[in-house]
Amino acid sequence: MIVTRTPFRITLGGGGTDLPSYYEKYGGFIFSVGLDKYMYVSVNRPVIDDLIRLKYTKTEIVDSLNEIQHDIAREALRMMGVEKGIEINSIADISAGSGLGSSSCYAVGLLHALHVMKRDYVSLRQLADEDFKLENQILKRPIGQQDPYLAAFGGLTILDIEKDGKVKVRKAAVSEEAADELNRNMLVFFTGVTRSADTILSEQQSSVKEEKKEVVDSMHFIKELGYEILEAMEDGNVDEVGVKFHAHWQHKKKISTKMSNPEFDKIYDVARENGALGGKISGAGGGGFFTFYVNKNHVGFRKIMRDLGLREMRYRFDFEGSKTLVDF
Repeated sequence: MIVTRTPFRITLGGGGTDLPSYYEKYGGFIFSVGLDKYMYVSVNRPVIDDLIRLKYTKTEIVDSLNEIQHDIAREALRMMGVEKGIEINSIADISAGSGLGSSSCYAVGLLHALHVMKRDYVSLRQLADEDFKLENQILKRPIGQQDPYLAAFGGLTILDIEKDGKVKVRKAAVSEEAADELNRNMLVFFTGVTRSADTILSEQQSSVKEEKKEVVDSMHFIKELGYEILEAMEDGNVDEVGVKFHAHWQHKKKISTKMSNPEFDKIYDVARENGALGGKISGAGGGGFFTFYVNKNHVGFRKIMRDLGLREMRYRFDFEGSKTLVDF
């Protein structure tokens, strides 16, 4: 039995510039942080038969790889050369479609567990690279580099993405005090809506490829804001992050008509009227979690969000990345 634990993430700056359609022309930049909300994946090799068993929101028991409906599990097993006699279970703190990188958490966690099972100990970078190959190149999903790398590395992490897709990973030079202040003031609430990000991301990729000026200019602005958010954090000017979040959200909404809706706009306006310096919907948009930066009166702000029907997600930052919890 092997069990891995892989963190979800929240983007702090540069979101969307990690998509190939953008970084292949302009280079990408991501500043993101892992959360102590996890995907747990266990693998086991039963001795009684050669069946493949998968348990997630569904249960699958099949004879061969080609019969597996769960595409990430199927292609991960194929990539690792495991064709029979395995049981895979997954449990997540956050459901799919949340905008916090769930598919990559599953993929990285499963690849990690399969490598450990084969006694093939690999680096976090290799796990991230394998996941990006699996989801982007094999399954043709419109994911960027952020989700695989943050699932693997966690922490306050910077990704510098070159035009050829090479990723430089570095840890942000953020003090413990600044990290704690960000953690304390960044309040996260579930919108009540889950969705597939593929449609929004595909629209974004098409707009960038077609060089639609408003979208490309917004992406450039978001990347520059990412650098500014990182600088603010490294300088200890944490409240400035909230101000930058507000500017980011105004430009992010220009990328896709599906990014927000009148209900979300109303929630955002109420949040701003009641102390939020800024905020944004995490991930591709259209649902998932609202992240607000609030530097005072947290109790009153939380009540107002509850009255709007939002459920808060309490969390701490994760600095460990994907790790093996059980190996026996």
